[in-house]
Amino acid sequence: MTAERIAIARKRLGGPGRFPRAFWLAATLVGGVALVLRLINLGRPPQVMFDETYYANEAQDLLQHGVEWNPETMQPEYVVHPPLGKWMIAIGEQLFGYNAFGWRIMAVLFGVAAIVLVMTATWRLLRSTVLAATAGLLMALDGMHFVMSRAALLDIFLLFWIVVAFNLLVLDREQRRARWLAAVEAGGGKVRAMLGIPWYRIACAVSLGLACGVKWSGLWYLILFALAAVVFDMSARRSAGVRHWISESIPPAVGWTLAIGGIALFAYVNVWWGWFLSDDGYFRHWYAATHNLPHDRLIDPLVNLAHYHDTAYAFHTTLDKPHRYQSWPWQWLLLGRPVPFSWDPNVSCGAPDCTAEILLLGTPVLWWSFTPALAALGWLAVARRDGRAWLVLAAALAGIVPWFQSMPEHRTMFFFYALPAEPFLVLAVVYVLGAIIGAPHSAGRRSGALIAGAYVLAVALCFAYFYPIFAGVPIPYSDWLDRLWLGNRWV
Repeated sequence: MTAERIAIARKRLGGPGRFPRAFWLAATLVGGVALVLRLINLGRPPQVMFDETYYANEAQDLLQHGVEWNPETMQPEYVVHPPLGKWMIAIGEQLFGYNAFGWRIMAVLFGVAAIVLVMTATWRLLRSTVLAATAGLLMALDGMHFVMSRAALLDIFLLFWIVVAFNLLVLDREQRRARWLAAVEAGGGKVRAMLGIPWYRIACAVSLGLACGVKWSGLWYLILFALAAVVFDMSARRSAGVRHWISESIPPAVGWTLAIGGIALFAYVNVWWGWFLSDDGYFRHWYAATHNLPHDRLIDPLVNLAHYHDTAYAFHTTLDKPHRYQSWPWQWLLLGRPVPFSWDPNVSCGAPDCTAEILLLGTPVLWWSFTPALAALGWLAVARRDGRAWLVLAAALAGIVPWFQSMPEHRTMFFFYALPAEPFLVLAVVYVLGAIIGAPHSAGRRSGALIAGAYVLAVALCFAYFYPIFAGVPIPYSDWLDRLWLGNRWV
């Protein structure tokens, strides 16, 4: 390979970056602010709220029986979500007891960890500590994330594993491109040996399997990230100057797609370890019982688990019972129907009429900017031919668009189903803010920075204004009404 082609490969492939000290300072500050905000009055209300009535209790069941349990019938409970998220909640109950703090604390810790991971992913994509700090701050000051990271529901754990997988996907891209560059500089010989084992990709597949082990909707990110890994490999071959980069990419693309799926499936099956080790799990001995066999065959545990999944899938696809707080995917970015988690009119606040509510509502200034940010991101992806923009756009849409296919059947859906998309919606905003700020020493950089700073300040002020109904702070009834910007839609 000529010196000129090696120079071109160096420019295109680059190498993995190392976080500067300023980044770790920003991550510590933003993570600390997010943690403190979420710990204040975490035990209020002291009783379960909304779907905590399911998951806080089921987490306790897992600690006591290894499977979900019905204490009234003393029989295993039929549930339709995998157990990993409930096991994660159970850690807090084991450490701090079966109380509001105990069943919510792990949501806080994993929610804050997800914020820091969004910052690491942003820095790796955009190589800017300022933009990474902005992404973390926007996540920390979002009402949707704030409420969900203070509640014993499953979705915050789903978000965590997806963000972990996204970081590993980006790391895999950097590692593979660096190894391709090393192969080019070595003359192109023994490329396969120099590429080595892609441990980050394997870990990404495991994380995606664990995401599905919280909720099945992690499957959309498994599909997307597997495709992204294939595209990244093809791009690396092309940048390395491989002449037949398309045809030579096909065999490894097929192999890695199957491998990622298989690794994720293996990780997913292993989150059911409590069910496998127990004789009390629902459908645990289904085949032997229905065929009058004295005991399970060797393969029956997997057969029984497959039957369990078949019935759970039927439940999910026929879930059409109307709910007062249900909403459709097209409403989510518009905040068309938030979800009241808790309501207490019997509180005192120094006024004649007071109320305390926890409302699952995104910070309006932030969420109402997502749609124009996605439109701008799409334009920038085309104009700049930037794969980073395409990746963020696809990841944001993967958390929302698949739910549209359930609308004809009128499947019951809720606003918090959009939570896994939020990190990528925030990344879309941050990418656009970076474009507005411009490159270093550009003519309009100062004005762009002022615009971006004003936007972040507006989000922070909006969060502060809505904080009482995010955190259940007692306020006068009139103040509560003032915060219902969309009237009855937010009641």
